[in-house]
Amino acid sequence: MHGATSSPSRLMIGRPELALIGATLLWGGTFLIVHNAMRHSGPLFFVGLRFGTAALIALPLALPVLRGVTRREWLAGTMIGMGIFTGYSLQTWGLQSIASSTSAFITAAYVPLVPILQWIIRRRPPRLASWAGVALAFTGLLLIAAPGDGLSLGRGEALTLVSTLAIALEIIFISLWAGRVNVARVTFIQLSVASLLAFAFMIPAGEAIPPFHWTVVISACGLGLMTALIQLVMNWAQQSVSATRATLIYAGEPVWAGLIGWIAGDRLPAIALLGGALVVAAVLVSEIRFGKG
Repeated sequence: MHGATSSPSRLMIGRPELALIGATLLWGGTFLIVHNAMRHSGPLFFVGLRFGTAALIALPLALPVLRGVTRREWLAGTMIGMGIFTGYSLQTWGLQSIASSTSAFITAAYVPLVPILQWIIRRRPPRLASWAGVALAFTGLLLIAAPGDGLSLGRGEALTLVSTLAIALEIIFISLWAGRVNVARVTFIQLSVASLLAFAFMIPAGEAIPPFHWTVVISACGLGLMTALIQLVMNWAQQSVSATRATLIYAGEPVWAGLIGWIAGDRLPAIALLGGALVVAAVLVSEIRFGKG
């Protein structure tokens, strides 16, 4: 796929995949942080502060090469940034009224969306093994975080469900331009676009700047650091990891979210452990290649 012939026995769990797993672990911890911060801040201000901090952290990496920015990189950064803004604003808005575990479950709906959108946008139908991996991952996610009394679709749930489309598109956009743009420049642009859009939309949304609170500042700045790292890793790793495979790795996010919730006091039932095992199996199943591949 990338020019050189790969060994057919290679499991293909390399540095990019390990980096994405690490990013997913950090990502899983963000739900609880955002949920707690929403007691003291509006969603758009928090998203703007979070991604503005991330952009400032990414700036030193981008500054030495910022002069050479191309039209393609402006387009890539803007499109990815719009996806980030839409997805995270809706998700954060939803976290005002639903639990972090519920948000993690609904957000996982982007797992089957990515290969479908990739098929529509890039006309690249997924392999059978990828579909099997997606099915396993989504089943696992249902077992991990589906509430026992059923999923009631209130305003928070509906907002989070819509956010999954934007998150899926973000992953597709990253994959679309991967290897054809400078990672540092595009990461800075996309983080800046997400932040500026969030602050700009506070006006039509009628959201006021909240009173100063250390929980908001520490949460937003901490998430800004995590976000900058996550976005850099995603942009770098998806140069060699397909969108479908990356999505299957990202499917581990609710596993980490559930584990972090358990450490914070939530109980992780046996059925959730089974779901986690299915997600891990999904990553491995997606690597099965029939014939000469």
